[in-house]
Amino acid sequence: MTLTFHWFLPTYGDSRDIVGGGHGLPAGSAGGARPATVAYLGQIARTAEQLGFVGALTPAGLWCEDAWLSTAMLVEVTERLKFLVAFRPGLISPTLAAQMAATFQRLSRGRLMLNVVTGGESHEQRAYGDHLDKDARYERTGEFLHIVRALFRGEAVTFRGSHLHVEDAQLQRLPDPVPDVYFGGSSPSALAVAAEHVDAYLTWGEPPDAVAEKLSRITKLAADRGRTLRLGIRLHVIARDTADEAWAQVRRLLDGIDQATIERVQAGLARSESEGQRRMLALHGGQRDALHIAPNLWAGVGLVRGGAGTALVGSHAEIADRIEEYHRLGITEFILSGHPHVEEAYWFGEGVLPILAARGLWQHPAAAAAEPASVPFAAR
Repeated sequence: MTLTFHWFLPTYGDSRDIVGGGHGLPAGSAGGARPATVAYLGQIARTAEQLGFVGALTPAGLWCEDAWLSTAMLVEVTERLKFLVAFRPGLISPTLAAQMAATFQRLSRGRLMLNVVTGGESHEQRAYGDHLDKDARYERTGEFLHIVRALFRGEAVTFRGSHLHVEDAQLQRLPDPVPDVYFGGSSPSALAVAAEHVDAYLTWGEPPDAVAEKLSRITKLAADRGRTLRLGIRLHVIARDTADEAWAQVRRLLDGIDQATIERVQAGLARSESEGQRRMLALHGGQRDALHIAPNLWAGVGLVRGGAGTALVGSHAEIADRIEEYHRLGITEFILSGHPHVEEAYWFGEGVLPILAARGLWQHPAAAAAEPASVPFAAR
């Protein structure tokens, strides 16, 4: 099966260093030397599109710009790239979300994907006016997706659940095609929602054995419901011509992080209710000397950033090997990022993707338009 690669839009700012923030850290904790302007985000989006990434994930939360508005502004500066819009179902009605998705899909010519984020931080949810506990939030997410799916099918929906109630809801114009729903979560409540309602299940980048165990659980839960999910993984990446160059970049990034920042961020993340975040923190325990957790897998990003905290590090061939290893576990979609996002997209797109193409694992989405130019005297 051909692998699918997505990139990431840092709607909180970008930098040559790791940009912190996310998962309930204080608003304003992100930022960087490159503000998240439409011009700069457009540069990232066009780069990803050129290199062969199918879509771009856009985060949600107080620490970044709104994902719906940001991506809507980028539709007209791109041609093919899809936008994986993260949003929280507890903060918007299911009928309005379905209508927004249908409008986005129509006006973008079918370039919307949905990343449903239940929210693992009660203190951040309360800032938005959401006072449910974690288990109740997942229960509400299930009700939300039940309603949205029915609306996407063109049904007239009257539904009264424990958290959501709609009467005679129906879309006047259906999304075409219906956008795929992506979802991540490691708790039993999250896995149950994923197995019942979503198209693609996402995990953060843990060592292969841990990923295999999680994927086995979600695959069985979906099969018990007569369903099959696509499987994806979220990782950062540092790919270079040689392994020494890649690990030199790791050392540079680590040297730019002071201990006080690590301690402050780790204390903030420790109050997270997210099982996925707990698993990320357990990979390194906040220690600088415990970051190489599996071959070519480095957990240093998670020292100063919530959410996905691991990076694939190595030569282009080594990174390709690790991707192939995750693929053997059943993963077919990879959502990647790097600091800074323009340059790292080129390192990966020009270094790793051709290797995967040669192995028969990847093809550029616009293969006919992606033929490299013939450059006289270029090294082969």
